[in-house]
Amino acid sequence: MDKKNAVPTVDLLFEVSWEVCNKIGGIYTVLSTKAKTLQKLNKDKSIFIGPDVWSAENPSPWFKECNVNGLSECISKAELPEGIGVRIGRWDIPGNPIAVLVKFDGMYAVKNDFYGEMWNRFGVDSLHAYGDYDEGCAFAHASGILIESIVKSGFGQPLTPTGRISKRHRTGIVAHFDEWTTGMGLLYVKWKLPQVATVFTTHATSIGRSICGNNKPLYDYLEGYNGDQMARELNMEAKHSLEKAAAHAADAFTTVSEITAKECEQLLERRPDVVTPNGFEKNFVPSSAKMPKVRKEAREKMLTVASALTGRHFDDNSFIVITSGRCEYRNKGLDLFLDTCDELRHCEICRDIVAFVMVPAWPKEARIDLKSRMDVMGGKPFTSNEAALDYPVITHWLNNPDNDAVNQRINHLGFTKSEKRVHVIYVPCYLNGSDGIFNIGYYDLLPGADASIFPSYYEPWGYTPLESVAFGVPTVTTSLSGFGQWILTDFDNYFDECGVNVIGRGDSNYRNVVENIAHSIEYLNRASEKEIKRIRKAAMDTASKADWSNFICHYETAYGIAIQKAFERLK
Repeated sequence: MDKKNAVPTVDLLFEVSWEVCNKIGGIYTVLSTKAKTLQKLNKDKSIFIGPDVWSAENPSPWFKECNVNGLSECISKAELPEGIGVRIGRWDIPGNPIAVLVKFDGMYAVKNDFYGEMWNRFGVDSLHAYGDYDEGCAFAHASGILIESIVKSGFGQPLTPTGRISKRHRTGIVAHFDEWTTGMGLLYVKWKLPQVATVFTTHATSIGRSICGNNKPLYDYLEGYNGDQMARELNMEAKHSLEKAAAHAADAFTTVSEITAKECEQLLERRPDVVTPNGFEKNFVPSSAKMPKVRKEAREKMLTVASALTGRHFDDNSFIVITSGRCEYRNKGLDLFLDTCDELRHCEICRDIVAFVMVPAWPKEARIDLKSRMDVMGGKPFTSNEAALDYPVITHWLNNPDNDAVNQRINHLGFTKSEKRVHVIYVPCYLNGSDGIFNIGYYDLLPGADASIFPSYYEPWGYTPLESVAFGVPTVTTSLSGFGQWILTDFDNYFDECGVNVIGRGDSNYRNVVENIAHSIEYLNRASEKEIKRIRKAAMDTASKADWSNFICHYETAYGIAIQKAFERLK
């Protein structure tokens, strides 16, 4: 009788990322929200590995060092190379998954030999490396060595009755690596541990982001671009070479949206096996009973800041619109947002518009004159018009005002002058609760908005519009974002149906996009209270469909593909 192979299951999952217990950008949100669902499916079978870039004076606020049964003993017995330090504990997020922080200083001493090995085995060209390349590779190398020591110890792997590791289940170990910064770790595991299934996820290709960041058209000419050639032209050879090698070596290759899958296929020359859209956990969204109070407090805070800056009286009926995210002027569509505000000056609006650009730049300090005026106002907007502060469009002074693209565009469009209906305010700092002006977090302010605009040019997924609809805030985004593509695929593209309006964007229709977004905001500005209530509910319903419980199946598919390939490799 023929023996049938066991159905692939994940006995142990490693996930390596620079953003484990290290909040930098959107990948932190991906991993930290996904962790809760992974814990529900396979309690403590996931080990998140991140960089130990912290100190006693500056500890990670998201990492709690503690003993983890079995793993702590396993690592304490491991003979790790000098210069690799390990701390074991829990990631302080919903689900409290196991987290291991790796100190990787010792890897710099052996980097040349290691780079030579990676060139010989995988063709990774590190010759032209610069910037953060060495740091990312040192962390990834150390993470690969750590995974090797854990796997060889037998931790988390099914045993036979005699106490040996079951060969039948040996392929149930998955090592998942996120972004080029962890690519060297994947290649190390591929070299040293053929029994381990490898998964590589690119959330955005390094060369695609670079093409856009250099103001080159990506979409109209995508089929004509060669990734290797563009890497040479844009001085991105090392990162692109590593990312491409990891994508090709991985047992399963994934990315977060169909629009980025096409980019990978062209620039990395491998079509992702699975598209793994980014899910969401609504654990920090206020309940429906608490939302009115939260919304009222957020609006009062934003309108008070706007009133103090401009000297104007803003009643509660004022229309607040925001954009937020990483400060990438073109990629995130900040140029388009500001031009839309300019277009709204000519639209038929019935409520004053206050538009906030909430993107961290290079802030110097919170404005003392603004803080003083807000103290005098007692946290309430002016009841009548007063004199504006000098330069009434920014909450924090900048270190580089003459070179800040957002600041320059606000000046060019004349928003520093007295306005009647549309007011733009630049918030160039992290809204973490201690910025000196708002002193509450971004998620505490978001519910106060009447609309959000995220007109991205380059956006593989887009958490900001997803977060917006989760708080019931209608949002406008573009067809060049992964989130926008998901909306177009799964919903009718109307505010009433999903709380979102996706505007078609390409390389050649900038002005048309500006006008269409302005018309969308004009519609919301003039909508009745009954219509807005219906749109807000539709937005929250949309966010519910992006819950990780609905999206985790895509990762399970990727893990299954990887495990099957590892199994075949061991036959």
